[in-house]
Amino acid sequence: MTDPTLPQRRRFLVPLGLLASVVLLPLALSACTDNVPVSSAASARGPITVSSSDDGCDVSSSETASGNLTFSVKNDGGQVTEFYLLAEDGLRIVGEVENIGPGISRNLVVTAPAGKYITACKPGMVGDGIRGAFTVTDSGQSLDVDTDLAKLSTTATAQYTSYVKDQTEQLLASTKDFAEAFRTGNTPTARDLYATTRMHWERIEPVAESFGDLDPKLDLREADLEPGEDWTGWHRAEKDLFPPADYTPMTAPERARIADQLVTDTADLYTRTRTVEITTDKLGNGAKELLDEVATGKVTGEEEAWSHTDLWDFQANVDGARIAFENLKPILEQRNPELAAELENRFTVLQTKLTTYATGDGFTYYDQLTAAQIQELAALVDSLAEPLSGLTAAVVL
Repeated sequence: MTDPTLPQRRRFLVPLGLLASVVLLPLALSACTDNVPVSSAASARGPITVSSSDDGCDVSSSETASGNLTFSVKNDGGQVTEFYLLAEDGLRIVGEVENIGPGISRNLVVTAPAGKYITACKPGMVGDGIRGAFTVTDSGQSLDVDTDLAKLSTTATAQYTSYVKDQTEQLLASTKDFAEAFRTGNTPTARDLYATTRMHWERIEPVAESFGDLDPKLDLREADLEPGEDWTGWHRAEKDLFPPADYTPMTAPERARIADQLVTDTADLYTRTRTVEITTDKLGNGAKELLDEVATGKVTGEEEAWSHTDLWDFQANVDGARIAFENLKPILEQRNPELAAELENRFTVLQTKLTTYATGDGFTYYDQLTAAQIQELAALVDSLAEPLSGLTAAVVL
């Protein structure tokens, strides 16, 4: 029987069908400068112009041929903006230009193979941006493969750093919406936002947890409380939104305190990640840590004890590990191509199975899975975690 305290199915931020069939595109090398030389073919067709306003993202073309691409981005709005070229999954950042002030123009130059992408302007540098589909067709020209491992390492860490910043921007914007609903007692909306907002946290959990004072404020479970410790954060709100039997609801002032603290601590996380330093070893180890998070918290059902939204967290942890792997894949393909192929296959197998539990806008609640289904998911996580443990050693220069 469905628990009447559970929310309606939530909207899912990443298209589920897309995740199941995503093609791992080669990473594009990018530069954020007006003086980067491009191929004669790219020059002949001219730059793709982008007008970023406060409520729009006007890209002059939604399709181009593969090769060196130049996006000429102008901020025609009144807020500082950013522009991104994202992979088809909407998560992996291929290239970006940041901090474009009103009236300022910046160029983004990327080498892009054929495939489907997403463009995004982010006025105010918050949220997930104003997005549009973008297609790169096959030009028939071969793209040079960069064999400079040091340069590939720099690119990998730079792109993942951008990913972390993007996820914290979206986390902060969504947390403010959640906190407002929670504070005002709008339980249906708060329930609806709970799992999808937390996905931004779960995708970058190793980075977030590296700030040891913030992690317990934001993500501490009741079972891990020390005697006398003040319990704040997501799981404190979760218990009030999805109350167990004999639970005494928070008062309005108590909800307000939790909501305010949640926004304050998330804003602190956002600020700290503006200057976070990601190295190749941290990127590789972080991918493994995310799979460990799945194995120790999500597969067991302990993470979301009252909402049972563990599969949302599960998906987000897998997203984060996959992005880290994809960023490092160009290095791995040169140093250990067999491991690169094995990891790509095992990510696909795990994602395919996880997607079978997806609804139109979310996932099956974890308490509705059978023991056999949970065991199967755990086995797939273990089968990926074992080769993933060799990623760092294979890519560290």
